[in-house]
Amino acid sequence: MQACPSWVEVSLTALRHNFRTVLDYVQPDATVCAVVKSDAYGHGLLRCALAMQEEGAKWFAVTRADEGIELREAGITARILLLEGLWRGEEEAVVEYELTPTIWDWNHIELLENAAERLKINRRIPVHLKINSGMNRLGVDMKDLNGLLEAIQSAPHIQLEGAFSHFAASEMVDSPQGDKQVERFQKALNKMAAAGLQPPIRHMANSAAIVSRSNSWFNLVRPGISLFGYYLPLTSVVTGRADQSLELPVKPVLSWKTRIIQIRDVEAGQVVGYSSGYVTEFPTRVAVLTVGYSDGLNRQLSSRGRVIVHNDYASIVGNISMNLTAIDITGIPGVEVGDEVTIIGETATRQITAWEHANLASTIPYDILCGISSRLPRRYLK
Repeated sequence: MQACPSWVEVSLTALRHNFRTVLDYVQPDATVCAVVKSDAYGHGLLRCALAMQEEGAKWFAVTRADEGIELREAGITARILLLEGLWRGEEEAVVEYELTPTIWDWNHIELLENAAERLKINRRIPVHLKINSGMNRLGVDMKDLNGLLEAIQSAPHIQLEGAFSHFAASEMVDSPQGDKQVERFQKALNKMAAAGLQPPIRHMANSAAIVSRSNSWFNLVRPGISLFGYYLPLTSVVTGRADQSLELPVKPVLSWKTRIIQIRDVEAGQVVGYSSGYVTEFPTRVAVLTVGYSDGLNRQLSSRGRVIVHNDYASIVGNISMNLTAIDITGIPGVEVGDEVTIIGETATRQITAWEHANLASTIPYDILCGISSRLPRRYLK
């Protein structure tokens, strides 16, 4: 069987560099919990986690128990935080695989206590308590905190190892909302201390907050997108301007490649693609790529995006199809069927980033990277 004509390349060298860059920036005040949820933002969960563990990662964060189990079975020995807690039916696996669940209500405590009794364990289960500091997504509200702390204290198998919260807009570097969220989280920590509970691990900072709000580091930080080479624009609420100088020197980890399956010369005034979405103004040399929106190439890039062919930019023409995309290679010499085309990545003097796709599609790089289909093979470059 021939290799898939569309694929993703993941630079483990760049990933290691990014992890080390963040770690060096926060040490010795804090350590790093590498967020690898959603298949490591589309880069491949296992290989990325193993590379960062080799680089010294002591903590990983994922969304669900099945991701944590997958990491354990692949040889990850670092601590694994489950950001979305646990569901009924997962509690025994969470305990047996030594995953660290997030909790925010008494149901989580009940599930874990019942699992501990069924498994007859003689140790305490470490948990991290999530505080709703103002994002109003997950977490315990301040008004309910005292009652939950009492439940934790009365649970014989629960150890409150950590407490954390999450910013709603950490990329807004001088946002009053961000200041208030830090204040609310600190008040929650004070309430815990008053109740005789002082979790040794406290964390709030994500990628943007690591560089914009050092008062939110506490003693653990949770970089996600920056590990893979991207930031949201770090923007001042006051000036409305972004400041790239705040960003750490991280490198994009992912490249996306495909190949040309057919080339044809199209006369002026002819349609290219579905829905008559593009009509040639001049005689045009069109190449067809073996990639489409089912692979994650956002349809908003139709007749707007571009790719790199022979170290030159070529425009996407017409509507992106499910599995195929047409490009204009007029004026690019020597292009042949089977030639490699870069969708995201860089060549000798050209570059296309996930940010370029995101801007054209009115979204964010996270969406672009996570949207690349898992059916495309990942090739890991050391």
